[in-house]
Amino acid sequence: MADKLNLTLLTDFYEFTMANGFFSEGMGDKIAYFDMFFRTVPSDGGFAIMAGVEQLIDYFKNLKFTNEDIEYLRSKKIFNEKYLNYLANFKFSCDVWAIPEGTPIFPQEPIVTVRGPVIEAQFLETMILLTVNHQSLIATKANRIVRAAEGRPVMEFGSRRAQGADAAILGARAAYIGGCCGTACAISDREYNVPALGTMAHSWIQMFDTEYEAFKAYARQYPDSCTLLIDTYNVLKSGLPNAIKVFDEVLKPMGKRPKGVRIDSGDITYLSKKCRKILDDAGYSDCGICASNSLDEYIIRDTLMQGAEITSFGVGERLITSKESPIFGGVYKLAAVENEDGQIIPKIKISENVAKITTPGFKQVYRLYSKETGAAIADVVTLFDEVIDNEKPYEIFDPEHVWKKKVVTDFYARPLLKQIFKNGECVYENPNLEALKEYCELEVDKLWDEVKRFENPHTYYVDLSKPLWNMKYELLEKFQK
Repeated sequence: MADKLNLTLLTDFYEFTMANGFFSEGMGDKIAYFDMFFRTVPSDGGFAIMAGVEQLIDYFKNLKFTNEDIEYLRSKKIFNEKYLNYLANFKFSCDVWAIPEGTPIFPQEPIVTVRGPVIEAQFLETMILLTVNHQSLIATKANRIVRAAEGRPVMEFGSRRAQGADAAILGARAAYIGGCCGTACAISDREYNVPALGTMAHSWIQMFDTEYEAFKAYARQYPDSCTLLIDTYNVLKSGLPNAIKVFDEVLKPMGKRPKGVRIDSGDITYLSKKCRKILDDAGYSDCGICASNSLDEYIIRDTLMQGAEITSFGVGERLITSKESPIFGGVYKLAAVENEDGQIIPKIKISENVAKITTPGFKQVYRLYSKETGAAIADVVTLFDEVIDNEKPYEIFDPEHVWKKKVVTDFYARPLLKQIFKNGECVYENPNLEALKEYCELEVDKLWDEVKRFENPHTYYVDLSKPLWNMKYELLEKFQK
């Protein structure tokens, strides 16, 4: 976090060169619409999790150019002085819509939409992408890991392996939205109320003459939350026997019960089974077994399939960096402009790569749910002023393979994009973090299990309404002539 650093210049330099050009050409006040969307789900998953809206709100509220910012730009000797004066008196005035944090999101649908003077709307690109890409990446990875744990608590332990301070702090926040129960990162607790969790490192044990003395000292200090790290020397020959001895000699006389033991190395499936039997035989069937050490959703899934007796997980580097898929490929593209009469003129980007052809116009995203089961059926991207009538059958179709059609009945439609800024003023109160976490869990539960598979998930359909599809293909034909 950079509380004392003005982040207004945290943008690509071309935002300034383009804005200077728009200003000098008399186009600075022209109203433009930009969409943020992404093209593929990280880890080849079936869906992603939206996160980062709270930080966008903070950014928009604090947009201003300092004297130092203006002098820096002036020093480049390429900018119109009237443009620099405009920046010195800058006031944010855009309308912004975003899909709420914790919502499952899918490729090719707008997740943030900005409407405003092109100088402002274009200028926001870098920070919108930086903020939403990072937190959505980590929330998505966390959700995969939490689902693999099948109801067992997952703690985010990645601070020391994150790519910088902001990645650690905001990564912990995103991981909590995605379903983690807490974090090792203390400042994330102070700043965002992500519960801080942790006990000891191997160094605590090494500082004492014996492992037994280390455990004994820790149990005396923290009798109500005693979790002991038992793999410093040997889990089964030393660590666990010494832990049980301390439970008997220190905690039991105090009327306290141990919270758990943690295994941070070795074959955790084998060791957890052995530890469970020994703990049960010693009268500590309520003592949890926590596993850590370079875990991810695949390792967690496999250990549980093999019968591991693990009650919680600590996941670090592979979560906080989304190790096997470290990029959330969100992009920010112009979708429309307004003429002087307020008419919206759609804009399209065409590519030989079909996935890179943009969807034009000012849009809304509806999620269709079954009234009978509550399950999500499909998303439909529409023109912003379209209304989907829940009382009538609605035909959806694949926008690329249009012969694939389905008539949906007995459903309800929910618009996903919520307005967060109007004329530069915040009109949205972001829910607290606990509410976001609960909302995320509820919305993920509404997805079909086939969409939630880790390998080869079923494709969740994101369709275009007929009016929007017609608009897109009219523009494609126009520019291909």
